[in-house]
Amino acid sequence: MSKITFLLSQSLDSPSGLGRYGPLAKELVKLGHKVEIIALHPTFEDLSTKEFEQDGFRLHYVAQMHVRKTGDIKSYYPTTQLLKITFLATWQLSKSVLAGKSEIIFVGKPHPMNSIAGLLGKVINRSKLILDCDDFEAASGRFGSGWQRSIVTWFEKWMPHQATFVTTNTKFMLNKLINWGIDENKIVYVPNGIDKDRFSPPDHQELDSLREDMSLNARKVVLFVGSLSLPSHPVGLLLGAFKNLIDQGEKIVLILVGGGEDLQNLIDQVTKLGLTQHVNFCGRVPPEKVPLYYSLADVSTDPVNDDDAARGRAPLKLFESWASGVPFVCGDVGDRRYLLGDPPAGVLVQPGDQDAFAKGIYSIISNPELAGELRQRGIERIASFTWDQLARSLDEQISVRIPN
Repeated sequence: MSKITFLLSQSLDSPSGLGRYGPLAKELVKLGHKVEIIALHPTFEDLSTKEFEQDGFRLHYVAQMHVRKTGDIKSYYPTTQLLKITFLATWQLSKSVLAGKSEIIFVGKPHPMNSIAGLLGKVINRSKLILDCDDFEAASGRFGSGWQRSIVTWFEKWMPHQATFVTTNTKFMLNKLINWGIDENKIVYVPNGIDKDRFSPPDHQELDSLREDMSLNARKVVLFVGSLSLPSHPVGLLLGAFKNLIDQGEKIVLILVGGGEDLQNLIDQVTKLGLTQHVNFCGRVPPEKVPLYYSLADVSTDPVNDDDAARGRAPLKLFESWASGVPFVCGDVGDRRYLLGDPPAGVLVQPGDQDAFAKGIYSIISNPELAGELRQRGIERIASFTWDQLARSLDEQISVRIPN
């Protein structure tokens, strides 16, 4: 087995907030690999402990991320400060990966900082390089200037050529990679999934307490879990759909779990729409607590426009909804139709259309039979998308492509 180092240019503000890479690392450890994650942190200077042992792997935060996340707000650095932070982050990631001397370096996202560190490990330590492209970065990122977008775009197209092989979680990005000149045989499809340990039945006392604190009473609950960043998550579309349902007299409440740079913008929209009494902003919650909020929900949502940002994502909230037994509504864009299966384990609607989105939500909250069918389909569907299975599949690819 191999020593594998994950290089992450971003993370959430806790050891369990590592997106798809945390559960993947956990399962690779179970398969016999020695795994470490070297990552940047959104509030690096505030950390009292920068190294953790978690689920059998070592997690080491080494520098500040290119954005700062304080509480529920994401903020961006001015250009001069950003350049300094980027340089220091690249330096610290590079030092750490060179000292580790891993056989395999897994670069999570083709961002400049972790890409440069990964390339140095490849050249100096002769490590094999795996690159994960789990988003269309040029379309989903928020850039302060055209030169920032140009740099990210260049790395996104250039880095796959430097890797031993490339993983991606959408057919859209697979086709993008092929169009950029990457041999299809060099690309491995690794969809998103769930960590079964996180989605065990919730504590009923804690769940009842949360329901009481939020004054949910007998109202149906519509849920969104994700970043409040409008370029990639058009939550305003969901607010418009929710407003339609409230105007029709539906007794429902909307719960928004997550933070981001557009939090205040969305609070202002809720006030303008007269929805203050019907919308709960919960902010960021610890990742281990997210399943509690799914357990409150009657329907989970993924509002999207018909754009490349949506096509390049395989939303984790889809898999988490299935694991929680919550019916799911999403726009019919990208891989979502493929992922939902046939018959679909969710409701597909026209992307970018708030009226269609409202109808999709209503079709579930007004029809207990349909809701029950969708729950059952989701539970059956998630059995194929667990990280233990996905990690075994990736491990087989590593064994074939990077033999010991």
